[in-house]
Amino acid sequence: MGGDRTVVVGSGLIGLSIARALTARGVGDVLVLERGMLAGGGTGKSSGIVRAHYGVPSIAAMAWRSTPVFEELGAAVGFRQCGYAVLVGEENEASLRANIATHQRLGIDVDLIDLDRLAAMWPMMNVDDVAAAAYEPRGGFADATQLALHFGQLARAAGARVRQQCPVARIRTTGDRVTGVELVSGEVVEADRVVVAAGWWSAPLLADLGIPFPVEGYRSELIVVDAGEPLPDLPVVSDLVSLQYCRVEGAGQFLVGNSDHGSDHGGEGGRFVDPDDYSNVAAEESVLAYAEKVLHRFPGFPAPSVSHSYAGVYDVPPDWNPVIAPVGDVAGLTLCAGFAGHGFKISPAVGDLVADLLLEGDSTDPDIPASDFRLERFETGDLLRSPHPYAGAGEMR
Repeated sequence: MGGDRTVVVGSGLIGLSIARALTARGVGDVLVLERGMLAGGGTGKSSGIVRAHYGVPSIAAMAWRSTPVFEELGAAVGFRQCGYAVLVGEENEASLRANIATHQRLGIDVDLIDLDRLAAMWPMMNVDDVAAAAYEPRGGFADATQLALHFGQLARAAGARVRQQCPVARIRTTGDRVTGVELVSGEVVEADRVVVAAGWWSAPLLADLGIPFPVEGYRSELIVVDAGEPLPDLPVVSDLVSLQYCRVEGAGQFLVGNSDHGSDHGGEGGRFVDPDDYSNVAAEESVLAYAEKVLHRFPGFPAPSVSHSYAGVYDVPPDWNPVIAPVGDVAGLTLCAGFAGHGFKISPAVGDLVADLLLEGDSTDPDIPASDFRLERFETGDLLRSPHPYAGAGEMR
């Protein structure tokens, strides 16, 4: 239909979820432009954890709205519903209880569990320094790349087009309206709406229009530990005592990530890096620090050893939460970026929210107010933060 040509810049989970949501609601002319290969940026480095445990209520609601998508797709996206546990020390027990109360008001299936039950679910775990724990039985983990490709298949089946190896040089405007994009090749693609969902690479495109988007590339290292024996479908663990998160990876391996975002274990280039030029291997100092945490929390591993490591880069705004909103004084321009590692588990709901904004003008979900995700909050200082943060864990929960 006329006036409905939509270009989505970026074909990671977020961009493809947006294309899926728009085409599902009848938008016929959707073109996704990708600078490299599908899911070739942050999506391919995701640890893939499915959880609704967030201190920001709207983010928690988005994660909960997304959970049925993982349950429906199941093995098609590698979903293993093994549960998700959050462990805290005494200093964070009050925050855990307050967050659980908020989650339950949102309808999230979560509750506090006693430490005997936690130890029974996780017989290799040391719980001596754990003061309280919460458990989401519908949590788990899945494969982010498979989910992105699934979104892409749905979008293309409904008429969307996807072009790879087509980096966008700039967004074109006439007066106060978007008119399309210009590719690095010089080709002009006309559009009535442009959605920028390019992660760290979104900021330069907006800067050319005089729209500041404060976002940095935060390098996050992960290590894979061989436990020394096969591991069952043990719950994902968010350990806010040792500041790590862990899940089973394969038959006898364990994926470990860092929840301590207030320190730098000496990774190459420091914490903030160029997303086009960073080391993909964890620094030796990081491996030693992670190993110490794993050995403390999981002394039951019979013969643990580090198998390998890798690193990804989060697109991190000042409050570690995304912008999902029309931006600038240019009609037809929407930004959807800055997910800081949260994007995977909320990606189905993000696509739906963008479709709401483009087609209805506002969110249709009262638990997910569009005003939470406006760009202007960075200028006004009205940042999107948890009312019950966890000491030491930064903005990740």
